[in-house]
Amino acid sequence: MSGRAQLMWDEAVTGYDFGSGHPMDPVRLALTMRLVEAYGLHRAPVQVRAAKAAGLSTLRLVHRQDYIEAVQRASADPKAAEAAYGLGTEDDPAFPGMHEVSALIAGQSVGAAEAVWRGDALHAVNFTGGLHHAMPGGAAGFCIYNDAALAIARLLELGARRVVYVDVDVHHGDGVQAAFWEDPRVLTISLHEHPRTLFPQTGWPEETGAEGAEGSAVNVALPAGTGDEGWLRAFHAVVPELVAGFAPDVIVTQHGADTHFEDPLAHLAVSVDAQRAVAETCHRLAHEHCEGRWVALGGGGYAVVDVVPRTWTHLVAIAAGQPLEPATDIPEEWRHEVYRLTRQPGPRRMTDGREPAFRDFADSGYDPADRLDQAILATRRAVFPAHGLLP
Repeated sequence: MSGRAQLMWDEAVTGYDFGSGHPMDPVRLALTMRLVEAYGLHRAPVQVRAAKAAGLSTLRLVHRQDYIEAVQRASADPKAAEAAYGLGTEDDPAFPGMHEVSALIAGQSVGAAEAVWRGDALHAVNFTGGLHHAMPGGAAGFCIYNDAALAIARLLELGARRVVYVDVDVHHGDGVQAAFWEDPRVLTISLHEHPRTLFPQTGWPEETGAEGAEGSAVNVALPAGTGDEGWLRAFHAVVPELVAGFAPDVIVTQHGADTHFEDPLAHLAVSVDAQRAVAETCHRLAHEHCEGRWVALGGGGYAVVDVVPRTWTHLVAIAAGQPLEPATDIPEEWRHEVYRLTRQPGPRRMTDGREPAFRDFADSGYDPADRLDQAILATRRAVFPAHGLLP
């Protein structure tokens, strides 16, 4: 093992820019990296490295050739964007260089997967990735190429026998689920706001994988308004048992920060402190079940100043083995940078002032009148028997 953690970063990823007014503001990436640097997390034992953009053969591990060609055409001439491929839409406007920067982000996630599998790092983080809505044949939900699915496909290509993917973005990880719907080697677990109230209107507990891969897709559909206690209760009621039973070679996680109570596009009420707690648990699960092999990605998150940089800096710090205390003051120079770039005041501490706790599902019992417990039990009943577990 040549290093504990790698952080994938190339300043050019900030060119993933759908234009003024679009929620996916690339300033969230720049501000996260500047906060990582302000805490010195870009220095040893962390290795910061830029991987090359994903090439066509890599992109074809997940995406259809005709779709890649459509992205290339729209990238060269945005007026040529084809809505049939999800391009040139309100969610995914075409912009010059779209193919190149999307492939660059995908390359960082593939590079992270390669580093972990080959032993160049124990953990690898690409917070610019986690673009989990892109489908094999189309763009969706601000996502052009599905870097998370590409990273998993590369791990399988390199020899991984089983991979667990855990997605805690507020939106269903539909593109990753679709990519591995028929593949029993990949267990996709998504905790998200209920599809009745949020895009992409998928991720029902009954979605459990194709014939021959039953139980390989796991979906926890959380009621709108779920906060720290419920979110953590649901995570711990489903994820650890399934990971233990599946015995993966690698864990890939997606840490969309849009579960936060300040996020403008969704309706959960989770704090930075609970997001940090889930990252800590993912780290622990990697050490317990796959010798620490962990690839951690970013994802959604549209409170681009107050939330995203703090959440992903905690993620980097955890992967680096240098976790930041929640009450840590934020360096003043970073807050100056926030104001310079956004004309907004930045947060002052790495905490929302919460001390997240939850009632363990196994210990406290099931409340049939509670909507959260109904969601948990629906998921457990749908998939646990396929893994030899009691629901």
